[in-house]
Amino acid sequence: MFEAGGPPRAALTLQLGSYAGFVGAHWWNLQDAAFCYDSEVQDRRLCPDVLYRAGRTSGRETYTPRLILMDVKGSLNSLTQEGSLFGDVTTDTSVAWKGNLTTHQEDLPAKNLFLQDLREQQGGTSSDGDFNPRALPRSKDVSQLPTQLAISQKVHQLEGNVPVWSDYLRVKLHPRSIFMIHKYNYNGESSHLEAFGQGESLLNDSTYLEELENRLHFYVEECDYLQGFQILCDLDNGFSGVGAKVTELLHDEYLGRGILTWGLTPVIPNVGVSRKDFYRLMNTVLGIVHLSSHSSLFCPLSLNGSLGLRAEAPVTLPYVHYDASLNYHSSAILATALDTLSVPYRLHSSQFSMVQLAEAFNFSGRKVVAAGAAVPFPMSCGQSLPDALCSYQLAVPWTPLSSCGGQKDSCCFAQSVVLRGIGKENHISNLPPGSQPKSALHVCETGEEVLGSYLHALFPGTFSTSYLLQDPCKVLHPYPQFFSTFLNKQGFLQDKLPSCSTAVESIPVLTALQSSPVLYRALYSLYKELQQVDVRRWASFFSAGVELYDFQEVLHELRTLSQSYKSSAELDESEDEADSN
Repeated sequence: MFEAGGPPRAALTLQLGSYAGFVGAHWWNLQDAAFCYDSEVQDRRLCPDVLYRAGRTSGRETYTPRLILMDVKGSLNSLTQEGSLFGDVTTDTSVAWKGNLTTHQEDLPAKNLFLQDLREQQGGTSSDGDFNPRALPRSKDVSQLPTQLAISQKVHQLEGNVPVWSDYLRVKLHPRSIFMIHKYNYNGESSHLEAFGQGESLLNDSTYLEELENRLHFYVEECDYLQGFQILCDLDNGFSGVGAKVTELLHDEYLGRGILTWGLTPVIPNVGVSRKDFYRLMNTVLGIVHLSSHSSLFCPLSLNGSLGLRAEAPVTLPYVHYDASLNYHSSAILATALDTLSVPYRLHSSQFSMVQLAEAFNFSGRKVVAAGAAVPFPMSCGQSLPDALCSYQLAVPWTPLSSCGGQKDSCCFAQSVVLRGIGKENHISNLPPGSQPKSALHVCETGEEVLGSYLHALFPGTFSTSYLLQDPCKVLHPYPQFFSTFLNKQGFLQDKLPSCSTAVESIPVLTALQSSPVLYRALYSLYKELQQVDVRRWASFFSAGVELYDFQEVLHELRTLSQSYKSSAELDESEDEADSN
């Protein structure tokens, strides 16, 4: 166990792809909103030093994400490639030519109103017209900190004004963070990174590979203790190939470090099956097999009902009215889930490092896990945790977020469950003396015992770890305000609609990471879909670098991987029939 006060268990984050950028922007905004500077209150609190690094600029201590971000041309908009951290970075424009010169300079797009207000609120402007970076005081004088309140109170409608993730990123990035791939475009009709082989070949190029290795060394060498890497990777496009090469590099170069990979897919519009859908499915299958092979743990994250050729309706969340067509919305939900799913290796004191968390799941070759979340966790004002959990009876209280469908039985091989945002006064049922308890949960003496007993009853015989944090997930602007009007500012349910609407500022969240038989059905269905298709029709996909023979090998590996998730109760008849067709 890692004790409070020990060296921070640093993790390096890699974001690979544009949708990973959407999720990542919300993720870093959530970290920024959740900073806790009280050094005396640490136990069972998130440790920012796991994800952030300290530096100095203009004589001030600054805090920036320990992050390498790869994306294609056109995804930065008004954000500079240097991340706008240092105002004194200059470029030498002197030339030896003595003749006439004509200079053509493309202006950066104008910042939207949210970014303009953010610049004014966070410390004024620096020499390049941008605002100064976050300073992290080591004292308790929180009056030195930039205030979140002014920005959160002035809500901007960003739904139609965020074509790229950088349009709502409130965190300043280090100059070594942004790694642009200029040979591919985010917009336009051509030069898209759309095939797995294209992504793989990028890091076969020594120029890109050396640049990535230099950035890795910069961040890794300054860590006293690096527990591992967390990777946010697009799964549906060519970045799945980039992720395959990146995880292979990390696996070979950093033995003993954890590699937790989250494969991200935006909501797929249901407009019929097209060439793009076949590419997406093949990228997804190649990504799942390669990323899980080189990672300690791999988890697909998506609001899609499935990842197959024909898009199923996206999942619904009872108290979130999101627009599935907006990456700004769907990525916010996934980032919120990820923020809580990752709690076990980000606490000041924790039983698990990244490696140990992965080892709890990946026995018998099960390196793929499924995620679920209740965003927010439905709980009435003043309600006790035993009452809230008992209302679900035998149903799981979370929505599946890995495109694997819902849980059909109580079989689960291993799980990690995190509940946050419930005050200590509501952890247990304060029964009057002599009264009859409603359930076994109502006689538990701690909130941790309540949650553990509930999981044991729901999943008997399953290896479970559970965490209960009082701190909620803070959803300050520019997080979208797509919540039900029945939620109060703290994200709890109210008995009646309020007389005037108020912005939700924080929410309780429940997440589950599971090794479960639902993965058998999900993985095997992808295998079956591609078995029934003549993939040779898509010669352009294979011309990008993936050999047809290698692809067939990957399909075989996917089938083998799916078998490890079959429960003893499942029969082989349907599978045998499918294989004989």
